[in-house]
Amino acid sequence: MIKVAIYLRVSTKEQTVTTQKQPVMDYCKHHKLQIYREYSDEGISGTKTSRPMFDLMLQDMRSGKFNMIVVYRLDRLGRSLRHMLDLLAELRNKKIQLVSVTDGLNTGDDSPMSRAFWQLLGVFAELEREIIVERVKAGLDRARREGVLLGRRRGSVDKIKRSTSGYHLRYAGKTKAERRLGPRKW
Repeated sequence: MIKVAIYLRVSTKEQTVTTQKQPVMDYCKHHKLQIYREYSDEGISGTKTSRPMFDLMLQDMRSGKFNMIVVYRLDRLGRSLRHMLDLLAELRNKKIQLVSVTDGLNTGDDSPMSRAFWQLLGVFAELEREIIVERVKAGLDRARREGVLLGRRRGSVDKIKRSTSGYHLRYAGKTKAERRLGPRKW
């Protein structure tokens, strides 16, 4: 039987998770899923990557205590694209199924929508990476225009002679044990 973790979250103390809980429970009952535990963060923004019950759920997931997470809506897990992509990649690597009840998303099913979802996530991950690279390059260009010297300072205080013998011996075909013994005396 599939063991399920239920995750619920609301952003303010005035809100309750009751609205989210009933449809999630109905989904689990309808699909005959065994609920391992309910994790509920109340009054905590989805922009925070670390939330007490969310972190506990991830610990339990990494320990293999359940194999599916059910949420009311995908944005309950988080609102940061980077955080969501990292989380979904970890879920996929751990073979943890994610179900978003109101979004109609089930990562365990091999439907065209599910495959399209994973492909879209890949597109967004690549887009985010390229945007970061573009921003870094723009920042470096701006710094150069302003006369900021980039890289290690000239005449750096790091004057330690670095050993290159391991590097040369590796490319000379020596094994790790031979390199540890030092140079051969013929």
